[in-house]
Amino acid sequence: MELTAAGKADFKHETKSANMTALIEFIRQPWHWSVSGLLIGLTVPALLVLGNKGFGISASLRHICAICVPANLPFFKYDWKKEAWNLFFVGGVVIGGFVAAHFLSDPNDVVVNPKLAASLAQYGITDFSNMVPNQLFSWSNVLTLKGFFFFGVGGFLVGFGTRYAGGCTSGHAISGLSNLQWPSLVATICFMVGGFISANLIVPFLLGL
Repeated sequence: MELTAAGKADFKHETKSANMTALIEFIRQPWHWSVSGLLIGLTVPALLVLGNKGFGISASLRHICAICVPANLPFFKYDWKKEAWNLFFVGGVVIGGFVAAHFLSDPNDVVVNPKLAASLAQYGITDFSNMVPNQLFSWSNVLTLKGFFFFGVGGFLVGFGTRYAGGCTSGHAISGLSNLQWPSLVATICFMVGGFISANLIVPFLLGL
C-alpha cells in the first residue's frame, strides 16, 4: 500500500529520530583512549597548516590576565589580540566538555580496574559514578586538609609550573615534541618523573590524611 504524503513525512521523521538516537548512543559509549589521543595529535598539524599556530592550553591564562589585569607588568605587555584565537580554542574545549558531561556521558559507572578499585577502597574511595571520585572531588572536601593539598597546593603548582616551564603538557609533550624542540623533551621528562613520584608516593600519602 502506497503511503500518503503525511505518512511519508512521518516515516522520514521517525527514521531521522531513530538515526539520531543511534548516533547519540554510539557517541555515549566508552571509547578507547587511543581515539582521543589520535584526535589530539592531529590537532597539532591542523593548527600549523590552517594558521601556523602552536597547540597549547596554559598560555590562555596569560592572555586572560593581559586583558583583565591593569598592572604595568612586562610579562603582560604584549599584543594579546594576535593570540585571541587561543581563547576561542580553550572556550570550545570548555563548552565541548560541558556538552559531553551533561548530554553525552555514559550513565553507567566508570569502569575501574579491580586492583585499583581495591586499592582505592582502602582510602574510602568507592564511588565511581562520575569521571572523578565523589569522595575526593566534592565541595565538602574543599575546606579540609586533604582538599587544601589537592585543590590549593596542587592547583598552584600546576599553574606556576606551566608558566615557569613555558608551557603545559599539551604545549610541550604534544606540540613541542612534534616540532623536535629540545626544551619540550626536557619538560616532558620532568612531567613524567613528577607524575610517577606523585602517583606512587605523594598521592597515597595525601589520600591517607
